[in-house]
Amino acid sequence: MNAKNHKPHAARLPLAFIPPGQQVRLAEFGDEIDPLQREQLIAYGLAESRLLRVLQQRPMTVILADEVELALEHAVARYIWVEKDTGGA
Repeated sequence: MNAKNHKPHAARLPLAFIPPGQQVRLAEFGDEIDPLQREQLIAYGLAESRLLRVLQQRPMTVILADEVELALEHAVARYIWVEKDTGGA
């Protein structure tokens, strides 16, 4: 009975590896991200389970989170872990 309710584990990838045009869900921030920078990202609205659309990867990673467009250095985007959005929105 419980086996049917088990959710499969989604593969996590660094945000820096997601091609433009893809929509992903933020899974977690890596420990490599400075605590102050983590607070700033959260203040900009980046939170676990937030849907993100990747707009570009060069020269910086640019994402859209709700109505907010953010440019991130690859050194940061490499440690933001995301999962492919499998929800039917």
